[in-house]
Amino acid sequence: MSTTVPSSGLAAPAPADRVDAPDAHEAVVDGPEAAGAAPVRTAPWGADPYANALRTGRGPLFLRRSDGWLLPLDVERWCSDAGSADLSALHRCEGPVLDIGCGPGRLVAELASLGHRALGIDVSEAAVARTRGLGGAALVRSVFDPLPGEGRWGTLLLLDGNIGIGGDPAALLDRAADLLGADGLLIAETAPVDVDERVRVRLDDGRDGTDRRTAPASACDAEPFPWARIGTPALLRHADAGGWRTAGQWGAEGRTFVSLRRPVRERSARTSSQSAESANSAPVISSQLPK
Repeated sequence: MSTTVPSSGLAAPAPADRVDAPDAHEAVVDGPEAAGAAPVRTAPWGADPYANALRTGRGPLFLRRSDGWLLPLDVERWCSDAGSADLSALHRCEGPVLDIGCGPGRLVAELASLGHRALGIDVSEAAVARTRGLGGAALVRSVFDPLPGEGRWGTLLLLDGNIGIGGDPAALLDRAADLLGADGLLIAETAPVDVDERVRVRLDDGRDGTDRRTAPASACDAEPFPWARIGTPALLRHADAGGWRTAGQWGAEGRTFVSLRRPVRERSARTSSQSAESANSAPVISSQLPK
């Protein structure tokens, strides 16, 4: 999962990686050798409770509101193989796929096995490392950073609660429209109840910071960050206001999903500028993405 938003006070994004469209012959390069790569960021999902949960493959892990309300995070499912509910979404994917907030990488790995070119992004170094350990391609990025292949992705995934990234679903939908190609598809997992709320939360492993030997950066020390919980009716309202077209709605194993077609509109000046720069530069070839 990923949380960084432009107003979060983090450093401004670096120039975009020099890449062209994410097709069968082009990829991205990341790491110390990548010229112009965006910097690694410090973000809430890089805090020890999350990194520790990914290393062990189990919780407990929660999002905690200031009033003490807890939202359990399903670490065990995230660290397992893709299940039937995941597959109900992945089988709808079209073209190259960008998994936003890829977490430990089960979806990126499954997409590769299904023959899709897929890239995961996450602000957590631990999540990206685990995704790469599964053989998937992943970058340490926020969705609001410059990204490879902007305006060319066939499908974007916002599963496992990631429609809540940044606490502003309308802004996230706008950003998604910039990333997708014409008639591209967004697949989002929604809350299984009719809710539309904006909250500020902290990561919490249930220890309340009492065990400092194993959790030196406890949730009690972390800054709260914005998050959103949004059900299907609310997401469809936001999507309709932004010109998105509903492609499908379904449920599987108690989870709910929506697929949306990119709105027909002019791209933002930011994306147009990046697309022009990308078109005038040679693609960087790498083995990081599936062939």
